[in-house]
Amino acid sequence: MKKNYLFTVLLCLTVSFAFAQASLKGKVKDTTGGLPGVSVSVAGTNTGTATNAAGDYSLSLANGTYQINYSSVGYTPQTKTVVISGSDVIADITLEVSATTLEEVVVSVGSRTSKRTLTDSPIPVDILSAQDLVSTGQTTFDKALQYRVPSFNTVNTPVNDASSLLDPYEIRNMGPSRTLILINGKRKNTSALMYIQTSPGRGESGADISAIPQQAIKRVEILRDGASAQYGSDAIAGVMNIILKDKFDYGSVTLRTGVTGKGDGGHIGFAVNNGANFGKGYINYTIDFSRTALANRPGKVSAEAEADDNLGFGASLSTVKAFLAKYPDAGNINGQPENTAAKFAVNGGVPIGEKSEFYYNAAYVYKKVNSFANYRTPYWRPTDDGLLTPAGQPYVGYVPTFQGDLNDYNATIGVRSENNGWKTDLSFTTGHNKQLYTVSNTRNRGLGKSSPIYFKPGGYQFHHNVGNIDISKQLTEKLTFAVGSEFRAETFTVFEGDTSSYVKGGADSFPGTTPNNAGIFTRFNFGGYVDLGYDVTPNFLLNGTLRTERYSDFGNATVFKVSTRYKFNDDKVTFRASFSTGFRAPLLHQIYQQLAQASFVPGQGIQTKGIVNNVSPQAFALGVPKLTPEKSTNFTLGLGFNPNKNLSITLDYYNIQVNDDVMAAFHSVHSSLKEGGIFCFDAIDASKFILSIDKNQVIVHNANHQGKSYSRESYFDLNLSTGWTWDWRADYFKIEDGEKKHIGDDFSTLRTFTEDEIKLFLKLNGLTVIETIPKPSYAFDTLVYVVSK
Repeated sequence: MKKNYLFTVLLCLTVSFAFAQASLKGKVKDTTGGLPGVSVSVAGTNTGTATNAAGDYSLSLANGTYQINYSSVGYTPQTKTVVISGSDVIADITLEVSATTLEEVVVSVGSRTSKRTLTDSPIPVDILSAQDLVSTGQTTFDKALQYRVPSFNTVNTPVNDASSLLDPYEIRNMGPSRTLILINGKRKNTSALMYIQTSPGRGESGADISAIPQQAIKRVEILRDGASAQYGSDAIAGVMNIILKDKFDYGSVTLRTGVTGKGDGGHIGFAVNNGANFGKGYINYTIDFSRTALANRPGKVSAEAEADDNLGFGASLSTVKAFLAKYPDAGNINGQPENTAAKFAVNGGVPIGEKSEFYYNAAYVYKKVNSFANYRTPYWRPTDDGLLTPAGQPYVGYVPTFQGDLNDYNATIGVRSENNGWKTDLSFTTGHNKQLYTVSNTRNRGLGKSSPIYFKPGGYQFHHNVGNIDISKQLTEKLTFAVGSEFRAETFTVFEGDTSSYVKGGADSFPGTTPNNAGIFTRFNFGGYVDLGYDVTPNFLLNGTLRTERYSDFGNATVFKVSTRYKFNDDKVTFRASFSTGFRAPLLHQIYQQLAQASFVPGQGIQTKGIVNNVSPQAFALGVPKLTPEKSTNFTLGLGFNPNKNLSITLDYYNIQVNDDVMAAFHSVHSSLKEGGIFCFDAIDASKFILSIDKNQVIVHNANHQGKSYSRESYFDLNLSTGWTWDWRADYFKIEDGEKKHIGDDFSTLRTFTEDEIKLFLKLNGLTVIETIPKPSYAFDTLVYVVSK
């Protein structure tokens, strides 16, 4: 009987407890609809959740009265009183966009002294919240930026071999090597790849920003101003600082999927963001997996262009038309390549005593890309030596495949502390990017029937280690002071391909790297800066920075920056201006990379292009000068208007001038020979190269050239960007009175040269003719000599 009584009591208690619970449900929205990712929390407790993709939320609460807080970056927070009394409660909330809230975000870029809000900053800084990125609907961070930053541009690069591993980008018409990428204020490593195809950023390299999981980002700060004096080389166009999520609020799971309008290019992605808080410490991590299928957009091929002697392959028009009747796209597979990626990021901090914190962050990505080269039609490649076509089937050509494997990681550890007003930040950062390539379904034509159909043509690797120490203090109510230094060691590695990938012409579509082009190249630099900020009045600010650096391969450089800001009319109008100088040492890639590669040139057909590196015997033999650092000046003038809390307008004018631009110049076996130039075969060795001489002109054009170059970027920015570039001019020479003389870039000064003058030209350069390639081998009236030093 007692047992039954006890069971009854427990049952009653259980039932009573169940009826004491209820759900708080609702939708959080703004003027455009439901808001995802809004934090919904119960004041004074650890209970909370976040809205889903439609803005809906649900909380299970016991009977009682609660204060429910609703908050999201960029919106005015709201608090609502809710009473739970045994039944479900519906509470819908509409959040208002708050320009004031965004302006009060303390930005980490712009000054090395005390951090300032957007309103107080003397230079233009854009803030993008996590919600801003999510709302674009884009699957990667770089693509989301393109929809949010007017001056940011990135494109997919089909049939561009290694460029398909990471899409190149530009900011304000300037290549990726001129914008410094930071993660939590620390330098992100550069990619190992130098873009050599027809794409943005050609001849440059930049950080792989698509490697950062979008769900790991708290906000992005984009400094739209030259900042070499504050942050070092690579900050000529500006700085992008990616702030990772830190204190843990709530976990999230994201499922992404989509497909193109034509039903291909399907994408599926899955991401988890989670973490934990422990005392004053925290950890936040993100795991992201994604796969994007091929999207093919080859288009129709013109038979006349394919049969043209100059632009195409010189085949008979009837032969070309017969093939294109069956394959209108000539078998090409052009479009978004197949891409698989796994990404991981972590960010954390642990208190050390009362005044110090040990912090850390790391990110890793593995990407695999499968793409295709141009289809080798039967009128382009008459045979495959029976290697690629099954026995008994007619030969219809073949399409080489390209596979890239990328591994990229970066990690930072450091200690921040504050004692008697002195703030100290000591950190160490390492970064690494490695790319290896595979080419298959192709052959080495020079090896004939003994050729393999699978090749490992090599790859590239870049690694850096960076040490930083930064110290700052508010010396007086008006004066702030900062000083710091950075040490950086860089290593660029070119991996040799397997023998069959480069001998006798190499793998068709992507020749391998020869042993003499492979190698390990290193350098280091050390820099230091001093930064002073002086608030003349609460409205009038002056800021100045001086930086000096020493590169192991380019010597010393000193740059500076001055900026000012004046607020008036009760802070509703802000005037700001800055002037700075910049210094950028050429990348190791730009100095040492040397190769030859086939690619399609619009209007010119398939071209084999070569890069002679700046320290090669070939460049030395022709008197090509060593690369020198880029030097720049950057002027910014801006106005800010904040008439009320819901409206903020900024107008900024930029003028960037760059002297001695480092860029890539290419020459090919076809049309470029009409203008002379240097071309190196894929089997470049230390003593031989090709000197191409047109019958009507002798021109020496410095490959991977930096001459007397001048670039200028100028912008007026009102959420729009326009610009122009005054490009470079190469060095051209002619023979006159037995001497080689500079003639500038005006082709009208060139004249017909005799064979004796050509021989004199070779002799003056210390060159000996090894072989003359017969003129009929080429479509132009060109003599080609194989020469040695």
